[in-house]
Amino acid sequence: MSSFWSLGIDRLSPYVPGEQPKVTDLVKLNTNESPDAPSPKVIEAIVAAAGEGLRRYPDPSSSALIAALATYHNVSNDQVFVGNGSDEVLAHAFYAFFRQPKPLLYPDISYSFYPVYAGLYDIDVRAIPLDENFAIEPADYVGDTGGVIIANPNAPTGRLLPLVAIEQIAEQNRHCAVLVDEAYIDFGGQSALGLVDRFDNILVVRTFSKSRSLAGLRVGYAVGSPALIDGLTRVKDSFNSYPLDSLAQAGAIASVADEAYFAESCQRVMRNREWLVAQLSKLGFDCLPSAANFVLASHSQNTAESIASKLREMKILVRHFRSERISEHLRISVGSEKECQALVAALSDIL
Repeated sequence: MSSFWSLGIDRLSPYVPGEQPKVTDLVKLNTNESPDAPSPKVIEAIVAAAGEGLRRYPDPSSSALIAALATYHNVSNDQVFVGNGSDEVLAHAFYAFFRQPKPLLYPDISYSFYPVYAGLYDIDVRAIPLDENFAIEPADYVGDTGGVIIANPNAPTGRLLPLVAIEQIAEQNRHCAVLVDEAYIDFGGQSALGLVDRFDNILVVRTFSKSRSLAGLRVGYAVGSPALIDGLTRVKDSFNSYPLDSLAQAGAIASVADEAYFAESCQRVMRNREWLVAQLSKLGFDCLPSAANFVLASHSQNTAESIASKLREMKILVRHFRSERISEHLRISVGSEKECQALVAALSDIL
């Protein structure tokens, strides 16, 4: 602790990101990155934007990107907000909507940045336990609430909540914001974007990091009612008016335009996921049903920690969480066909 710190800094529990090793000869299945390269059109757009114009500030409102996303999702421009990765969008949403006298509700097993933001902004929270099958029960998200946030599909479980359940949660919380974090929705789920015109309290947050293979570009966005977007914009412009640089804006616009590449990449990940689950099951793993680009799996005869350690010795990284309820599970990102085969071969040797 430093004597120069502001009060309360010593009480913060920062988010711990997945390991990003400095070596390259690894099968890296620990951070849910895409196994595919970005669309070639994205690279072309970034190269074209990397010229003399970089001496100028980027468009602070990212107006061209917002227009592209609004057209893509069939909403108006004033229903779209963009930020430096979905993490920044989430942070602004926590500040704009969830600093309430009533508690924010979220699942006890979910994206571990949620409690971090709550601690940063001194937000009262209530973690709602998932059921015995690690599923969200919509009826639990009702009552004296100051907001609701759920990841759908949930992370790190990968379980998908049907759209009717999202609608139920939004309906029973008309008095507060309901944030649906759809970082993984493109891998098999039905988006809540179709509900935003009916529910002015729903904010859908999405990212270019997973399904669009652009984790290194840091682009995220939100879609919701104009009032919710105005709240986010007020926070953004009080924090950083230029969250997206010129290269990120150009690359994201090109990604939105290349629908064929995006769709094929998502389909490939889903095919690899189904193959991987089948192979893991043959090796004695119990896999939760996943609609994401990862699988949460446990093995009855071997500890998760020991498997992760042995895989690491074989230069294969998976994610092992030490949280109480999932300490015997591994979160395994769906890699390329070659990477999935390497993982299964290594697990066959280990087991």
